[in-house]
Amino acid sequence: MILPDRRNLQAFHPFARLNRLLEGVAPGGAGSPPTLLSIGEPQNQPPAFIGEALAEAFDGWCRYPPPRGTEAYRSACAAWLARRFMLPEGMIEPERHILPIPGSREGLFFAALATVPPPSENGRQPVVLLPNPFYHVYAGAAVSAGAEPVFVPATSDNRFLPDFHALDEDILSRAALCYLCSPSNPQGMAASRSYLADLIRLGRHHDFVIAFDECYGEIYNDAPPAGALEAAVDLGGALDGLLVFHSLSKRSSAAGLRCGFVVGEVVLIDALDAALRVGGAGVSLPILGAGARLWEDDRHVAANRQRYRDNFDTAERLIGNRHSYRRPDGGFFLWLEVGDGEAVTRALWADQGVKVLPGSYMCQATPDGSDPGKPYIRVALVHDPDDAANALERLATGLNGIDIGSNGER
Repeated sequence: MILPDRRNLQAFHPFARLNRLLEGVAPGGAGSPPTLLSIGEPQNQPPAFIGEALAEAFDGWCRYPPPRGTEAYRSACAAWLARRFMLPEGMIEPERHILPIPGSREGLFFAALATVPPPSENGRQPVVLLPNPFYHVYAGAAVSAGAEPVFVPATSDNRFLPDFHALDEDILSRAALCYLCSPSNPQGMAASRSYLADLIRLGRHHDFVIAFDECYGEIYNDAPPAGALEAAVDLGGALDGLLVFHSLSKRSSAAGLRCGFVVGEVVLIDALDAALRVGGAGVSLPILGAGARLWEDDRHVAANRQRYRDNFDTAERLIGNRHSYRRPDGGFFLWLEVGDGEAVTRALWADQGVKVLPGSYMCQATPDGSDPGKPYIRVALVHDPDDAANALERLATGLNGIDIGSNGER
């Protein structure tokens, strides 16, 4: 059976492409074990108390997940939002504005299914806007929903912040959904409060939903990144057209827990809830109990954040001003310019046993055929400081041994 193109979601999956690129290449590293810096999977352990919370709620495993979660979980999420973003009292009503989701990825995917309409009567295809580079789930969701993905450049020329305002009126008039990640993956750029407010205004003017992916919002260098809810406060406090996604995967190093939430306009929360009830997985009662404990505790998050700062201190010392290095505002990725990302990825794996991700695997070619991600690699600093330091030393050694001026070929 040949499936239609819109079902070929692997076309947007960077790690399937990475596996093909490195197939048959043995990892080097002079005796050091191979280190994966390719995937954003935190290697720190989450707080031990989540095990206690899961055990306390053991009886809940026999019940199906409640679609809207529990009052305790929603209240913990709302309290964290108010605390983190200094929201006015009463802005977020937990029972109406918050929906538990099994991690932000699942919610972001179903957001397209819940918000993208069918083609109009005159055959105009709806559009989903997304940054370029992009998280592959955004593009896969757009295609699955029958929309045309429109990739908006987020490069050094615009400080890695996509200029949605520069799009043609025809595209904006067809837009149904817009994805924005801040701090961004892979560049780690945090959008300002004014940038977020301007994007909200644009979405409301053209009647498209904005899905704000803030899963990296608690991992930052200096100042806490602005959030979409803060921008909404600046515009009067309404949640019209907004879906804001948060997760415990990065914040609490609990990627395997599959626990997060989305906050937004009531009608959009209801639509996403309906979509998830048909084809999604809910969050089980024991996990909701553990998740509530995590949202209530900020101490482990501060300790987690310091580990990543230590890793960036090491990266700064070893890489310095080379390869367009910049310390990100948030998140845990390096976005390094190395000439030819694919060639350098193969060389680093073969010579140093360090696996990174070619930047082109997170990008779509522009209309002129150029690939904005081709010169880059993404490096995920997700290991504890000692292991990260070892891997960064091998990475720096490998990069120093490659002639970047000849497009990354050795």
